[in-house]
Amino acid sequence: MTQLERAREGKITPEMAAVAQAEKRSPDFIQAGIAAGRIVIPVNPGHKSSVPLGIGAGLRTKVNANLGTSTDRADAEEEIAKARTAVEAGADAIMDLSTAGELSGLRKKLLEAFPQPLGTVPIYEAAVKAVRRAQAITAMTPEDMLAAVREQAEQGVDFMTIHAGVTQESVARLRSQGRVMDIVSRGGAFLASWMIYHKEENPYYMQYDAVLEICREHDVTISLGDGLRPGCLEDATDRAQVQELILLGEMAARARQAGVQVMIEGPGHVPLDQIQANMILEKQLCQGAPFYVLGPLVTDVAAGYDHITCAIGGAAAAAAGADFLCYVTPSEHLRLPTVDDVREGVIATRIAAHAGDIAKGLPGALDWDRKMARARKALDWEKQIELGIAPGRAREMREGAKPKQPEVCTMCGEFCAVKGIEEYLKDEKNN
Repeated sequence: MTQLERAREGKITPEMAAVAQAEKRSPDFIQAGIAAGRIVIPVNPGHKSSVPLGIGAGLRTKVNANLGTSTDRADAEEEIAKARTAVEAGADAIMDLSTAGELSGLRKKLLEAFPQPLGTVPIYEAAVKAVRRAQAITAMTPEDMLAAVREQAEQGVDFMTIHAGVTQESVARLRSQGRVMDIVSRGGAFLASWMIYHKEENPYYMQYDAVLEICREHDVTISLGDGLRPGCLEDATDRAQVQELILLGEMAARARQAGVQVMIEGPGHVPLDQIQANMILEKQLCQGAPFYVLGPLVTDVAAGYDHITCAIGGAAAAAAGADFLCYVTPSEHLRLPTVDDVREGVIATRIAAHAGDIAKGLPGALDWDRKMARARKALDWEKQIELGIAPGRAREMREGAKPKQPEVCTMCGEFCAVKGIEEYLKDEKNN
């Protein structure tokens, strides 16, 4: 039985109990959230080393780090190093988006090396195999697409992006809308190209019951993919995006009926003033399913600094109800990320997630900040470094510019506001 099926029977599994302890919530709270479809625990029993992670309403906003090979750079060990860096920086989950090299072998290494939930996009493997076999993505068959889901589920993958909402109807909406960027989702583009070439419906949409059967057997959480997400601000919240989201809401309901955990993927590029509306729309149309968003990126012009645009949008999205943030690195839109890019992306998105948790009043979220404030008031530099979201970076900066007076920093030196006013306040109290 899946976590969802057990929750509906009123049972509290060891995984639910572990999430409750990690989140400082009651086991009943977790069980009720899973039963209602507001919380998921992506934990495939085949992922032997996995540590349960709760994603959803009333829980800490989680952060995912994407990695994976490309046809220009297929170094599996480098991707393992990126995953290690992401986890050390605080990523809660990892997604392997590889499209080159030995795909199954890299997944096996990731599953063995990391207890964090591992996500994948099965259509990528189906497309890669078609290109290797027949030199064309359109050579994929519906059987190939389903086989990729089955193989990855059997291997132990915890959650999968399934682009079941890219249908003839939603693509027609895209065409009638007229977009600047058309389709920027790789999986969405693969499927739309296949559909247009074969003049047939999306196999994942047509075979959705078979996908659900596989996912139920292995308790794989479906992450319903936003194949028609906007790739620039001008395309945000258009007919194609909304039509796909309507379909995803219907397919989320079908997943729950089948006993399969489900979350929804959200838009990529969204103006800051539209983020809250997008979060509300998803929660309404998808019956409160956990929302997994890429960014959102709030401007299109920050090439080289898109981890910042992602953090701005991510904080606003988390504050408005997003449950799971996918990081963006400084190299987004420019190149495959380096290890350093991965670290910067994870830290930026963790900051966004924490800011969102404070804004939505998550119990305990502000405690961390209170501790930091007290350490700053006490000019306790070691404690400040320890409490920092990236202690290594904080220590490097502090030790790289040592002040003449050890209790202050080189920004203000002897004119330190905290130190100076404390002396006068103490004098006033004593008089």
